[in-house]
Amino acid sequence: MIRVLLADDQQPVREALRLLLSAEPDIEIVGEAANGAEAVHLTRWRRPDVVLMDIRMPHQDGLAAIEELAGTPARILVLTTFDLDDYLYRALRAGAAGFLLKDNDPELLTTAIRAAHQGHGLIDPKVTGSLVRRFAELSPAPPGPELATLTGRERTVLRALARGLSNAGIAAELGVGEGTVKTHVARVLAKLGLRTRVHAVIYAHEHDLG
Repeated sequence: MIRVLLADDQQPVREALRLLLSAEPDIEIVGEAANGAEAVHLTRWRRPDVVLMDIRMPHQDGLAAIEELAGTPARILVLTTFDLDDYLYRALRAGAAGFLLKDNDPELLTTAIRAAHQGHGLIDPKVTGSLVRRFAELSPAPPGPELATLTGRERTVLRALARGLSNAGIAAELGVGEGTVKTHVARVLAKLGLRTRVHAVIYAHEHDLG
């Protein structure tokens, strides 16, 4: 079972999410929070696998909560009505595993929850253009010492991730099996101190490796 915590200041939204997700055989709702402070407390207490986090909430907003929970095992998916570039980039940079808009097909939400639970990330197709624009505005950051720990093949895999290739796509391009690619991706994430493929994409673009 995938243990999910709902964090949204609007009770009707939480109720709708609970009804939707409770119908899934592999998803269990383990708690609900009405603000960021409650979300942080309940995440540490209930230890969910995935947190659905709104951005604009009283007492402590979702972005601050994401930053505070960065060291926990929980995967955080932002679920919001706001698609502002700054929210998107700051949420992903703070450690969110994905970013979705509330007006999307419910199937995308359940797909994102399962992907986050498996260590992957998912960004709403409606906002990927915003993220690309934000990358274009960035000046490349100087390479950190962790980048030097990557092997040549691992750098190739990182660049492939930045281009949006799936494991199957990378495997076909490199002429190796998908299992080998999964191993390379896991090593890249571990060496760079990153949590998901989404964060690997951000890292690669910030360091001009796209």
